[in-house]
Amino acid sequence: MDKMKIAAVGDNCIDLYENLEKAFPGGNPVNVAVYFKRLGGEASYTGVVGDDEYGKFMIDAIGNKGVDVSNIKILPGKTAITHVELVGGERILGDYEEGVMKDFKISDEDIEFFKAHDMVVSGLWGMIEEDLYKIKKRGIPIAFDFANKLDSPIVEKAIYDVDYAFFSYDGGDDGFIREYMKKNYRKGPKLIIVTLGEKGSICYDGTRFVYEKAIPCEVVDAMGAGDSYIAGFLFGVLSGKEIEECMKMGTQNASTTIKYCGAW
Repeated sequence: MDKMKIAAVGDNCIDLYENLEKAFPGGNPVNVAVYFKRLGGEASYTGVVGDDEYGKFMIDAIGNKGVDVSNIKILPGKTAITHVELVGGERILGDYEEGVMKDFKISDEDIEFFKAHDMVVSGLWGMIEEDLYKIKKRGIPIAFDFANKLDSPIVEKAIYDVDYAFFSYDGGDDGFIREYMKKNYRKGPKLIIVTLGEKGSICYDGTRFVYEKAIPCEVVDAMGAGDSYIAGFLFGVLSGKEIEECMKMGTQNASTTIKYCGAW
């Protein structure tokens, strides 16, 4: 049987930890691709980097993890950078330098490339929400990470074309988030999944809510925890697992990532 393969599409950035004087490659879809590969699947990444040192660093780092980098474009300019400070295991995000990411747009050739994959995975900063319907029309399932931006206009733009919608929320499993999940489920997704940090995660399938507790462990760096959860969950989905098992796989994968510094 062929290995499952996801097409991760959208933003990448260098996570620059200035107080550690270290730089790590990252970005939501990039991370999901690397974590999916770590679980035994196949993944490609589609995005843009600058023609600077960080661009080469990004492509080399992703490629060294076994992710297909053949569809990355190199544009004149700077690779995106997020300035990060690590305080007691929690990452504090500072300035973001968008660089060449501001010029990213998927093409018809990219969509042809996606057809060789089992799923397309993107997110809020991936800048492809306007083109999701083109992917949907090709019959390729779409997973999308809306992060904690529950009020972002991108939610309303993208949700109708998304099959697996991921959100994060700090308030725990409360009435507000359950109503929010119900409301957005009615717009088209097969599943709405919300990660709650140390409070676990919750999934809604249109008839029931399923809750999964977090695995207690020491947090070295929370960077990439949500992306790890998404990769584990989607690995379960593409393996034909039940919701409960997909949530366990996501939780387990996240607990691995937060035990070391940097996203991967």
